[in-house]
Amino acid sequence: MATRAFKTLTTALKPPTTTTTTTIIRRKTTSAEYVASRARDPTFEKLMDKYKNLLKVISIQDLILATATPPLKTDPPSVSLDFLNRLSQKLHLNLGGTAFLRKYPHIFRIFNHPTKSQPFCTLHPDALEVFDQESEALNGSIPLVVDRLVRLLSISPTKTLPLRAIFKVWKELGLPNDFENSVIAKNPNLFALVNGNEPNTHVLKLVSDVDKNSLIASVENWRLMECCGEECNVNRTEIRYSFKHSYPPGMRLSKSFKAKVKEWQSLPYIGPYEEMPVEERRMSKFGVRRMEKRAVGIVHEFLSLTVEKMVEVEKISQFRKWFGIDLNIRDLFLDHPGTFYLSTKGKKHTVFLREAYERGCLIQPNPVYKARRKLLHLVNMGHRGMLRSDARLKNIGQGEDDKLEEVESSDDDALEEAESDQEN
Repeated sequence: MATRAFKTLTTALKPPTTTTTTTIIRRKTTSAEYVASRARDPTFEKLMDKYKNLLKVISIQDLILATATPPLKTDPPSVSLDFLNRLSQKLHLNLGGTAFLRKYPHIFRIFNHPTKSQPFCTLHPDALEVFDQESEALNGSIPLVVDRLVRLLSISPTKTLPLRAIFKVWKELGLPNDFENSVIAKNPNLFALVNGNEPNTHVLKLVSDVDKNSLIASVENWRLMECCGEECNVNRTEIRYSFKHSYPPGMRLSKSFKAKVKEWQSLPYIGPYEEMPVEERRMSKFGVRRMEKRAVGIVHEFLSLTVEKMVEVEKISQFRKWFGIDLNIRDLFLDHPGTFYLSTKGKKHTVFLREAYERGCLIQPNPVYKARRKLLHLVNMGHRGMLRSDARLKNIGQGEDDKLEEVESSDDDALEEAESDQEN
């Protein structure tokens, strides 16, 4: 468990005076070695392999929608290829913007601008339709978003969170891009923005007293379902503090490991919405284990509140101190492979809530997730279903009033393979 990273050292400073200090250190195993030694799950790895390209697509899509200036109001938003190519390094496009755009003809269209005489990029009608569906789903889930923010703020002992950390995960939480106005400002009875300790920083504060009985962690709902099922054969005492576990296929589970897991499952802990008593924070061996399990409960609840039950480790780490977690978040995920799965695809560490997925899909999908999965489907389609030609394609399927000209190349497949090789 995460306590592997801790041990108490008593250090003698200057004789004859001796001072006893408590220091938290890691074992000799480095973080990189610990990550590399984890058990792989092919289903999540395959999913993340697709997601790494989806994230790049979303970055370009957001850029087009944010900076676009269509020549006519009836034209779709667009940006110049020259502009995208200048940002290719920042967007992690190894072979440049043009080569990346040509890999996904179901999402992007390249055309010659009618007045500026240079190639521009716009979104394919299918991608615009998916974007509209996601926007509609986001606007329709405002009450859920308000509840998510209330719950996140309730986990914090101070009932406050830095606004910059929330900006990091606004997509993961299903927040609209104008959530400061559409969510925070429209609910002054719940939220308030106050100045932070640092200059030009703001903190989101929960200003209303929330009934603790209304804040039930998702794991509690699972325990209730397990105990109240028609053919329930679980021991209610054993499941009282347990988490749902499922392990990567092929992972070796030794007898000693199973014994430790069983002991840990029965360990009492303070839930994410409960206040941590001062006496619980002492650094005894038992206290460290309880603090670790509380940390597992907090990040489990955080992932449960996200739209896709996944988040980058770097983003959730922004909340660590504000949630009162004194452990290394990444190590916490690695120490509990039955609850979380950590992937390193795309040069980023992403954590999934294992119990929320089955065969690479959410067991209980939501409208925002469904819209994003449609975009992922368009990414995975690549060139399938598209007309190809060795020559430039101009004015195909366009009317007299359509000013867009498609520009394609016969070497798209070679570019796709080359960029894939560089990414790997």
